Amino acid sequence: MRRFLDRLYAASGALAAVCLAGIAAVMLLQAGMRSAGLLFRGADDIVAWLCAGSAFFALGFTFRHGDLVRVSLLIDRLPARARHRAEIACLAAALAVVGYIAWASCRFVFESWKFGELAQGLIQIPIWIPQMSLVLGALVLAVAVLDDFVTVARGGKPTYRLAEEARHAARDFSEKV
Repeated sequence: MRRFLDRLYAASGALAAVCLAGIAAVMLLQAGMRSAGLLFRGADDIVAWLCAGSAFFALGFTFRHGDLVRVSLLIDRLPARARHRAEIACLAAALAVVGYIAWASCRFVFESWKFGELAQGLIQIPIWIPQMSLVLGALVLAVAVLDDFVTVARGGKPTYRLAEEARHAARDFSEKV
């Protein structure tokens, strides 16, 4: 199970990177075509969808690597037992919020699919297709938060704390800048 989850997070991060590369490719192609006197219709729509994809696909991956904003500024100052309880409470609250986001986004995209909504830009495709990055990203983030919640509830350290400790051991304090 651990291998599957780690691959899921890595795949989600890779999809975010592919979206970023796609943004660069579309923008370079658009600039090149403009120089040649040609028009790339719908480039703005494609870039907007890829921007959303890069943001949402990256959520679970960045959470697992300790790169999302957390409340560690407060939790780090607590004694070990209180810190453990606070971490469980924070992860439970995060799981509730992220779970609601995942549920609401699934419902939202399902309704877009059900009513046959089309994108309003120059490219007329069913809008649920680019909206799926929201659903998939929210679901991967919910799984990542649940994964760390279970780990902490069992007495282990969450992966974001392990990642932070590894950076500090390597004398990398860049997230504090």
